[in-house]
Amino acid sequence: MRIVIALGGNAMTSSDGSARPEDQRAAIRLAARPIVDLVADGHDVLLTHGNGPQVGNLLTKNELTAGQVPPVPLDWCGAQTQATIGMLIINALDEEFAERGLDRRSAAVVSRTLVDADDPRFSSPTKPIGRYLTREDAQPLIDSGQQFVEVPDRGWRRVVASPTPRECLDSPTAIALMDAGFVVVCSGGGGIPTVKDRTGAFVGADAVIDKDLTASLIAQQVDADMLIIATDVDSVIADWGTAYAKPIGEVTAAEMRSIAADQDFAAGSMGPKVEAVTSFAESGTGVGVITSLARIAAAAQGLVGTRVVPDQPSNPTRKETSHALRN
Repeated sequence: MRIVIALGGNAMTSSDGSARPEDQRAAIRLAARPIVDLVADGHDVLLTHGNGPQVGNLLTKNELTAGQVPPVPLDWCGAQTQATIGMLIINALDEEFAERGLDRRSAAVVSRTLVDADDPRFSSPTKPIGRYLTREDAQPLIDSGQQFVEVPDRGWRRVVASPTPRECLDSPTAIALMDAGFVVVCSGGGGIPTVKDRTGAFVGADAVIDKDLTASLIAQQVDADMLIIATDVDSVIADWGTAYAKPIGEVTAAEMRSIAADQDFAAGSMGPKVEAVTSFAESGTGVGVITSLARIAAAAQGLVGTRVVPDQPSNPTRKETSHALRN
C-alpha cells in the first residue's frame, strides 16, 4: 500500500514535552522504528509531522530579540522547522535502514500549502501561538505588525489566522521521489502557508495551517491507500471520561460524521484528527486511521485503531492501474 503517516508533536519531543535538540533526536530515533517496520513490509510511505514546539522556540527567540533583530515571519518559521525536523527524520530513517540491511533511502521536501488569500480567517485571526507576554514586551512585535489579544490575568498573546488548506503545492515532487523508491517527508507543520498575489506569484503568508487537515490533503494528492494519524492513544474514545467510555473501531465516513456531531471532539486535540481521517475516507481514496505511533504496523493490517472507511467501496482496479503507471 501507499501509506501517509502524520506524526504528532509527541513523536518529536521527550515524554515530558522537552524539545532540546538531544530530546528531539532521541524521540525521532524511536519514532523511526515502527515506520521502518512498514517499509520493511513493502509499503510506500510518506511522512508528515507537527512542528508546534519547534515554531514555539523560534517565536520565543523573536520575542527576546525583537528590539535588536527583525522578527522572522511565520512562513519562514515553518520553512526552517520543516528543514530541521526533516533532516532529523531522514537521518533516523537512514540509520534504521542501514541497521536492518534495507536498501532504501529517504528525502525531505521543504513544501508549501496553498490557502485562499481571501479566506475569512485572515481578517479575524483567532489561533493563539507563542507565550503570554507583558504589554511592554509585546509592543515591539505589535509595532512590527503582529496581532495580540489580552487574556485577563495571563497577559498578551499573539493570534494568527488558520486558513483552510487547498493544495499541497509540492506533491508532484513527493510523488516523483516515492516512485523512485524514497521514503518522503513532506508538508510538515501543515505546510508553509502560501497565497497567490495579484500577479499570480506564490508568496508566504503569516498563518498557521492545521497539520492534520493538510495530512488528509497530501494523502489524497499522492493517491494514498491509507492515512494514519499517529497520536498517543490506540483509538478514539467515545464518551471519554464517563462510565460509558469505549473505543471507536471501524466505522464508515458517514457514521463518523454522526459520532463527531454527537461527541463534539475538542478543536485543539482530537477534533482535527477525526475531521482529517473522515474527509480522507470521503474522498474515496482509501482508509483513514487514528492510532498510537507504536501500533501503526498493526493498524495498517486492520488490527487496531479507529478506522474510517469510505461509504462506498473504492475501485481497486483504478487504484492498481494508477500505482502501476507510477511504478
